[in-house]
Amino acid sequence: MSNLLDITTFGELKQSGYTPRTIKQELRENLIAQIKNKESGFEGIIGYEDTVIPDLQTAILSQHNILLLGLRGQAKTRIARLMVSLLDEYIPFVQGSELYDDPFAPISWFARQRLEEQGDDTPIAWLHRSERYTEKLATPDVTVADLIGDVDPIKAATLKLTYSDERVLHFGLIPRAHRSIFVINELPDLQARIQVALFNILQEKDIQIRGFKLRLPLDVQFVFTANPEDYTNRGSIVTPLKDRIESQILTHYPKSLEISRKITQQEAQLTEAQRSAVEADGLVKDLIEQIAFEARNSEYIDKKSGVSARLTISAYENLISHAERRMLLNGEAKTAVRIADFLGVIPAITGKIELVYEGEQEGPAKVANILVGKAIKTLMIRFFPDPEKIKRSKTDNPYADIVNWFGGGNNLNMPDDLSEEEYYDILHSVPGLKNVVKKFHPRLSDAQNLLLMEFLLHGLAEFSQIGKSLLDNGFEFKDMLGSLFNASFEDDEDEDYDDKGRY
Repeated sequence: MSNLLDITTFGELKQSGYTPRTIKQELRENLIAQIKNKESGFEGIIGYEDTVIPDLQTAILSQHNILLLGLRGQAKTRIARLMVSLLDEYIPFVQGSELYDDPFAPISWFARQRLEEQGDDTPIAWLHRSERYTEKLATPDVTVADLIGDVDPIKAATLKLTYSDERVLHFGLIPRAHRSIFVINELPDLQARIQVALFNILQEKDIQIRGFKLRLPLDVQFVFTANPEDYTNRGSIVTPLKDRIESQILTHYPKSLEISRKITQQEAQLTEAQRSAVEADGLVKDLIEQIAFEARNSEYIDKKSGVSARLTISAYENLISHAERRMLLNGEAKTAVRIADFLGVIPAITGKIELVYEGEQEGPAKVANILVGKAIKTLMIRFFPDPEKIKRSKTDNPYADIVNWFGGGNNLNMPDDLSEEEYYDILHSVPGLKNVVKKFHPRLSDAQNLLLMEFLLHGLAEFSQIGKSLLDNGFEFKDMLGSLFNASFEDDEDEDYDDKGRY
């Protein structure tokens, strides 16, 4: 490649034996080489190895334009951006041409004229693949001029040319993406008349500007992204355009907790100080992911809108930061994430869920707390026996001492800003709590023991074995019967929740 970059004229380029390729040929042939070399490709895309990636590779081998169809937060745009890695590292173009014309197949007036005048002495420049990507978010205010171009009256007057002369055109984004990947995000948001303007570009390779027809055989790899629900909500992809997009690929959310966790850990933006000072156990990492799974199945949340992977990423960042804040307030050098720190993830959840009517009635903060509670309940039976099954089977209840202690009128306040020492003392004040954790998990570190002790309290509350209520800065655990009376009284009062779902 370094030898190629030394080439500066068209004549030298021809003598080098360089063979020009269309962008779709580049993508196809470079993908073939990648597959033969057993290279994975599409680095950083997790969970699509057996679904989306094979379909995408098939579309590239077929030299198709592509529509990535899926709900928000399913890495559609990221996949499109990674296609750049399948392009040649450098390609030659006629120096000075605004459309980066291939010297072997020029399409602009400037490049054709220059090649005709200078022949083999035509200057050649080289374009890196990182510059061969154009992305446009479709919005209702996008015009034909933005995408395709318009007549420049000043240029026409200056050069004393008629409007029908192609030299007076100011090209839009798509012609300027000649020999590049062009991505239109959220295609249904594009007005129907603008979508119609794409017909000829995709099929006949000509464009019309202000009534003037221009044969412009553009060499563009189109990638479109869309949300399937947009077909009925904000807009639609007009049928003739959809028909011209050869491959439609469906994306999806992570299918398992493990895949979702890998994505979050890869994408979360944590500082080195946070990574070294705040310990996050596998339990709390799984809890974050489980919140998203609960949200996608919640009756309070609009399933058509989806629950983005960005929810878990933002929630995990907030979780670590909440623990870090507590550590700094208490003047400690290190800390571990607690269940109480999940109060800090509420703002990350409320901004990323679309509520249905029932959810609006509850309020976003309360719904977020409900999701956290459901996630705890789901994971509880992975770590401890199911309290409901124990109750039905009438076997010895390992939680009896804990439940009876609260039933005896004892309460436990757990603020989210407890020091390590206070955290230890409060959890050890509950009879039987440590013994249950030791019984089912005998080989844990001290920090893990404390986390599971706290987790067990929350789990028992979710299974209605003990009561739990939100405080201004934490939780209160108490007798279940007392909680029911209090809850009834509070419902009668019809009190509002604050931004963290607290009374």
